[in-house]
Amino acid sequence: MSSQDPVEIVLNAYRDGAFPMADPESGEIEFFSSDPRCIVPLEIGALKVSKSLNRVYRSGKFKIEFNTAFARVIAACAQDRTDENRTWISSDLAKLYTLLHERGHAHSVEAWLGDALVGGLYGVAIGGAFFGESMFSRPLEGGRDASKVCLITLVNRLRARGFQLLDCQYANPHMLSLGAVEISANEYMQRLAAAVEAKGAQALG
Repeated sequence: MSSQDPVEIVLNAYRDGAFPMADPESGEIEFFSSDPRCIVPLEIGALKVSKSLNRVYRSGKFKIEFNTAFARVIAACAQDRTDENRTWISSDLAKLYTLLHERGHAHSVEAWLGDALVGGLYGVAIGGAFFGESMFSRPLEGGRDASKVCLITLVNRLRARGFQLLDCQYANPHMLSLGAVEISANEYMQRLAAAVEAKGAQALG
């Protein structure tokens, strides 16, 4: 990255439809975009919540908080999934997101079971757009469905605060099963332009 403010570099990249990822081998941070682009529609009913997941969500099993353990959430998200599926969240990228959080741009949603952090997600908010970055859960510690409950909570919060866009970048079977859809890059950029300039959206914190 250049000598410019790294926070502004990243925010401008998001505004332009790009997002940062670090190479698992070198740790070098680069910016990417995708076509098609994956989003989670914020219309009521668009998120696919099974009956069993809805029961967990409504049961209050997990205590859900916003922005109380950002560093712990990003550290959990940064762990390698498998030897083949290594993390794209390098230590430098984690520090960058932490700086974004400290300046009020990056947010975490946490699921707690007692005093244990058993799931969560984080992302970046600009105007009425939220760029979801990563999520995790710890089923062996009682956190089965914890990240999904965080996502439901996030979608409800975004909708209530007037957000227009929930971006999740690349499609994967997990997100598609929850109601995420793919749209063309052209359509995404049109939605993005309107969302980042949204005047009615309120802060998540």
